[in-house]
Amino acid sequence: MQPSDVKALLEARLEDCDFYIQGEGCNFQVIAVGEVFDGLPPVKRQQLIYGALSEEIASGALHAVSIKTFTPAQWASAPENATSPGQGA
Repeated sequence: MQPSDVKALLEARLEDCDFYIQGEGCNFQVIAVGEVFDGLPPVKRQQLIYGALSEEIASGALHAVSIKTFTPAQWASAPENATSPGQGA
């Protein structure tokens, strides 16, 4: 499985989110950005992502998934968002 495959799965299953995927094989790091995370505790945020990938995790196509979630406001100042420093200020 490639990062583009994981991104396509997530985009098809979770609307109005942006996804940044790194990794290879069956181990991936997922950064998800969307308003859907606003007001949700960290566990609920991760459950949304795991739920969207549950078939692939159950089949073994995905083995290890590391997840970070942000609202758009959080993403604007997140250190992981190196592509657009200073935005949202």
